[in-house]
Amino acid sequence: MVIDIIEKIKAEKDGLALLPEIENIAGNGYANLSPEDVERLKWLGVFLRKKTPGFFMLRVRLTGGRAIAGQLRALAQISAKLGNGILDVTTRQQIELRAIKIESVPQIFESLKTVGLTCLQTGMDNVRGINVCPLSGLTPHELLDAFPFAVDFTKMFLGNGEFTNLPRKFNVAFTGCLENCINLESQDLALSPAIKQIDGIMVKGFNVLAGGKMGSGGFRAASALDIFVPPEEAARLAAEIALIFRDHGFRNARSQCRLAFLLEAWGVTKFRAELESRWFARYGKRLLVAGEDKRQEKETDHLGVSPQQQTGQFAVGLYIPVGRMQAMQLHRLAALSETYGSGEVRFTEQQNVIIVNVAEAKLETLLREPLLAELPSFPSPLFRGLVSCVGIDYCNLAVIETKKISIEITNELDKRLVKEAKDVSMRWSGCPAGCGNHFTADIGLQGTKASVADKIVPAAHIFLGGKVGKDARAGQLILEAVPVAMLPDVLETIIRHRGLLEKVRRDVEARRRVIMLPGEMEENL
Repeated sequence: MVIDIIEKIKAEKDGLALLPEIENIAGNGYANLSPEDVERLKWLGVFLRKKTPGFFMLRVRLTGGRAIAGQLRALAQISAKLGNGILDVTTRQQIELRAIKIESVPQIFESLKTVGLTCLQTGMDNVRGINVCPLSGLTPHELLDAFPFAVDFTKMFLGNGEFTNLPRKFNVAFTGCLENCINLESQDLALSPAIKQIDGIMVKGFNVLAGGKMGSGGFRAASALDIFVPPEEAARLAAEIALIFRDHGFRNARSQCRLAFLLEAWGVTKFRAELESRWFARYGKRLLVAGEDKRQEKETDHLGVSPQQQTGQFAVGLYIPVGRMQAMQLHRLAALSETYGSGEVRFTEQQNVIIVNVAEAKLETLLREPLLAELPSFPSPLFRGLVSCVGIDYCNLAVIETKKISIEITNELDKRLVKEAKDVSMRWSGCPAGCGNHFTADIGLQGTKASVADKIVPAAHIFLGGKVGKDARAGQLILEAVPVAMLPDVLETIIRHRGLLEKVRRDVEARRRVIMLPGEMEENL
């Protein structure tokens, strides 16, 4: 059996073991970093970017995307003074700092600690940042507030060596939102709003889904485990599933190590039986069968002005163009959150941000603030659904630039489709890993390269008809390797005729059945 190189590195030393050594590592400088420690630094949320040798990205953990004004100012200050002034919001509701030198990392860690932030375990084989409905506890369209249970789970695994040697990354979401604002079906573990009658009492809690993924061979929708968990037991159940993954997950080829592959091999019945055996041994209880799924068909992004549960209070969602902000914008956002709200913001899975707890009397003035010309509350329909991964500028895996291209193309489409365009989600990923969630978009674009007139040019595969929610599905690949220069024309046609194109069913096995074509036949095609 071939042992994966990352498994060897983990066996030699746990990634968290580098934390007490970070001062020495930083003092020795980038040139003296061993390849093994470059990998282990990812356990601390520090990522070398091969596109920019000598510079690192720091990923900051924000459970459920929540941050307060003081934290925003600290992040902005770090980015401006020790980075390049650019911050990216991720589809896991986290913040990434760019162009950081290794020598600055100890200072940054201390600055983050003073405002209650950390980068720990935001990379590699760990439980990553927990997705939660950004309006948890505020939206009237929720069954229950899931945020406290996501916090409970985070406290269980953060800094805990029992959870730092998973076979692969482990993405988790908790939500009580009924409007599908979180992409539950792509998670390794997802807890979705449900109700169940227990001992004659109707209980609000969660149904459990597991084994979803975006990358590692394409989208797989998470499987229902036929489990209902009361909210007070949700964190413990999530921990138990993570530990099953640790103990039984595959550890050979990293592209086949996600929880999805264990579920495929075992099947839901065996996986559930293993979980129930552990649950009974630890807590003396049997698992409950699934309750009634309370999610609606609607999918929302929480942009615009939304009334909260709290009388007279509103949430104002702002669009961040493809999730990229400048440090000064973050400073200004912090000020607005204090002037008009409670000093708190919520980042979303769609890479946007929400100012919460805004009094009705302040709404009109807030909507006239200059920052909202840059981060609009009511973007055009095409920009509203636009999401993009980092792209080739900073990512080691991406094969094309995504953020700038996606904005330029959407600007052009806005001009052409000003009357016809309705809300359309367009999501870009620079590679098959799918960090832009392109598989579940109305229109998904995956970066690639194409050969045109003997020149290699940036291009994109185009997927159509993806969806999140109860009947989640992956978009179908309809066009391959479309050069970026052609995308405005191609996407215009797709958007105009999207309803018709989504009804077309393609024979996905056709290519496999074509073995060989005689030369003379090929010339006539």
